[in-house]
Parts: sequence; C-alpha cells; structure tokens
Amino acid sequence: LSRLKQSLCKQVANGGMAQFQEMMRQQLESSMHAELEKLLDTTTGPEREVSKKDFEGFKSLFHRFLQVKGPSVEWIKIQRPPEDSIQPYDKIAARGLPDNVANSLDKLVVVKLNGGLGTSMGCKGPKSLISVRNENTFLDLTVQQIEHLNKTYNTDVPLVLMNSFNTDEDTKKILQKYTHHRQIQIQTVNKESLLPVSTNLSTSGQNSDGWYPPGHGDIYASFYNSGLLDQLIAQGKEYIFVSNIDNLGATVDLHILHHLVSQPNGKRCEFVMEVTDKTRADVKGGTLIEYEGKLRLLEIAQVPKAHVDEFKSVSKFKIFNTNNLWISLAAIKRLQEQQAMDMEIIVNPKTLDGGQNVIQLETAVGAAIKCFDNALGINVPRSRFLPVKTTSDLLLVMSNLYSLDAGSLTMSPKREFPTTPHVKLGSSFTKVQEYLTRFESIPDMLELDHLTVSGDVTFGKNVSLKGTVIIIANHGDRIDIPAGSMLENKIVSGNLRILDH
Repeated sequence: LSRLKQSLCKQVANGGMAQFQEMMRQQLESSMHAELEKLLDTTTGPEREVSKKDFEGFKSLFHRFLQVKGPSVEWIKIQRPPEDSIQPYDKIAARGLPDNVANSLDKLVVVKLNGGLGTSMGCKGPKSLISVRNENTFLDLTVQQIEHLNKTYNTDVPLVLMNSFNTDEDTKKILQKYTHHRQIQIQTVNKESLLPVSTNLSTSGQNSDGWYPPGHGDIYASFYNSGLLDQLIAQGKEYIFVSNIDNLGATVDLHILHHLVSQPNGKRCEFVMEVTDKTRADVKGGTLIEYEGKLRLLEIAQVPKAHVDEFKSVSKFKIFNTNNLWISLAAIKRLQEQQAMDMEIIVNPKTLDGGQNVIQLETAVGAAIKCFDNALGINVPRSRFLPVKTTSDLLLVMSNLYSLDAGSLTMSPKREFPTTPHVKLGSSFTKVQEYLTRFESIPDMLELDHLTVSGDVTFGKNVSLKGTVIIIANHGDRIDIPAGSMLENKIVSGNLRILDH
C-alpha cells in the first residue's frame, strides 16, 4: 500500500493527474466488483443466478457513473427541436381512426410505473393504494380503465405493473389479478467509500437501508432479463404505453396508437414522448431538445448552474415531459442486445436513519429517447397530465371539477374554464389522513380560480368556493368554515370556531 501511494504521488507530481484519476477509477471499480462477489456468496441456487444477472447491470451503471466528468450536456450544443420532431396532437387526431380499432389495440401493452411509496403524503404503503375517488385507489381506476377498453373493443390489452420491492408485496395482496414481473434490486452505494452498504443478499427488501428501487429507467433491462419482452413479442405485441400510475390523465389514446402502428416498417417511430405546454408550475420539468442530431430529454439536473434560469424560461423551453411514453418492443430488444441503451445517471444523495450518507444511482425511462430511431414528441392537451403528487392535487381530483367514468377522469362540462384552479394547501393538510379529517365533504369548486389555505382550518359540509379564496388561521387560531358557506373572492382570517352544543 505504501509503494502504491508513493507511485501515485510520483505520477501526480509529474503532471499525471489524468493517469492518477484513471487508476483511482479502476481501483474503485475493482473494489466494487469484489464486494459484489462477496454478496453473491451469501446466497445459493436460483436466487444467486438471478442476483448475478442483476449485478451485471449494476456494474455497467457504476462504470458509467465513474466515467462522468462534469455536466452531461454542453449548453452551447443545445438546439431547438426541428419543427416536425414535435407534432401537435390535433394533427395526429385529424387523421381519424380505422374501422377496426381492435387491430391496433391487439399490438399494445399498458405499463404503469408503480414503484413509489406515498411517504410525501404521509402514507406508509404504495402510493397507488391511496383512495382517490369514491374509495377507488389509483390501482382500481387503472384496472377499470383497462377493463372498459377491452370490453368496448373486444380486445385483450394486458396490464403490466412495474413494481419495486417496496410496493410489490402490498400490491399483490390488494389485486391478485394484476400481471407482475420482478423488479431488479440495485445496491445503495455508500457516499464516502463508494462501496455497497448491504453485506447480505438475504436482507434485501423494504426493511433494509442497503437496497433501493433503481428508478424507472430500469424498465428496459427488467423487461429483457425477465423474459417478458420475448413473451410479449411472441404474442404479436409491438408497443408499450408507459405512464406513472399517479397520472390520472394517462389513459390509452387511440389516435396516438393508430399513428404508430399505421406507419410503414422502414419509417416506424420507435419512441413517442407526450409533452404538453409548460406553465409557471412546470418550470422544473424535463424538456425536449435537439443535441448532436438526436432528439433528447433535458432534465434540470443536467443543466449547468449558470443556465438554470434560462432552462426554467417558459418562453424558450415551452413544453415539458409528461412521462407518458409509447415505445417499440422490437427496438427495446435490439438496443438491449446491442448494449446500446444509454441513459444519463441521476445521482440521488440520501441520509440513512443511522446518519450514514449514501448515494443512489438511478436512471429515468424517458432519457433513452436519444437511443431510438425516428423518435417523436407529441404536444398533447393538458388533460393528459393530471398527476397527484400532493394533497392539493388530491383535492382537485376528488372535487366536482372532474367526472368519473369507467376509471377515467374528465373535466366537468359545467366548468366554464378549461384550466384547473391553483390550489395550495398548508402543512396542516400534507398528510392524507389529516387532510381527510379537515373536510366533512369536498367543497364545490366548479367556479374556483385560486385557493390558498394555511393553518388550522376545517370545512363543513356543502361549502362552495368561487373566484379567489384565501383562508389563513394564524398560529394558535382555528377557523371552521361553516356548513353551507359560499365564499367568493374572499379573504378569511382570524379565529372562527364552531363547537357542538
């Protein structure tokens, strides 16, 4: 070790910093491989072979992580996408639908990204099991959508859930009828030593800090390694429609599907990303650019600090990624076999319960767009992007702003404006259980433009909110909005308590 240090110091002294950095990378990679072999030795049988395949993928990810030198894009090379590379949805829809829609649907698989927990909303289990509407969860609504689609067109579109080990067990308990495939478990990497935290494969799972879900970019390897990809191709499936399970606007769009399957084989579009117009609320969302002749997803994490404000500009980058994606199965197979699936690595720093600093290496499914031929962006209506990330979002979808039909939410025809109100609920509403106790019933919001609520506030039954409503209860105060109240363009503050007599 002493001689190695002397050698390294001599190289640095002689101006060999590049060689020094390369030796350090090689040493780190060698140490990682040795630790992974030790982990493999903690298990036997089929589980060992499965883990070995998983670890090969992680070794590739770790190798690419060590090669990263600065930002993954050079700002000066960023170009606006060519006009024909992002098409308006109206142009796609204007082509109409074929007489036999079932022929197109027979080539489709619906995939929902179901790896997330509801921790940000105060829930312990899978986010997809949160009740959204009439006691229906995200999973319930998804199943209802697919069942309605298959019944209407007499087809058999399969539903695949992309789970993580955090969500797989609970999801299976709730809905046994879902089709599952195994999600790869990837190591948490210690931030200081860049070595695995776990020392035993048997501890993998949701109760161990040593493991984490690798991000939805893992979908390509999971489909390929599990055998599901070949199975679906053998069934005549050609495209998967991928979306986040908490995006209630991400239903199967027949016009986009027909556009894909009706193209001649030589000009087939292998990847479609649904984008929509950016608003002030979406300035951090990833956008499409042209980079070195390819359509590419640019995320805020890739942007040099000096250009972050420029990236957030609504005038320069006018659209953002909804993460509704249509991807060719044959193209996934080709790219996996060629080991040509190249996605930027997201380095996610975390602190474990014991105070240990770690990093998680993740990838995003949309980042692979640059690898596919004839990739296309389609600028869809905002109605196709209806995510539920917070209880403020949950209030919107639970209200009479939306009508529920066969698992799909659509804006109520009684709403005079096509845009949704801006709702901002304070910290007293963050957790779903507490949020629910603060509403005896969800208010009428058909004519609402803006709602801000802060502090200890409760709502009685049959409250109506219109225009701009701001309700602020100062620390130590409480405001109970009486049953049957109608608030229109009002600011409510102070202390109003209604007690049972």
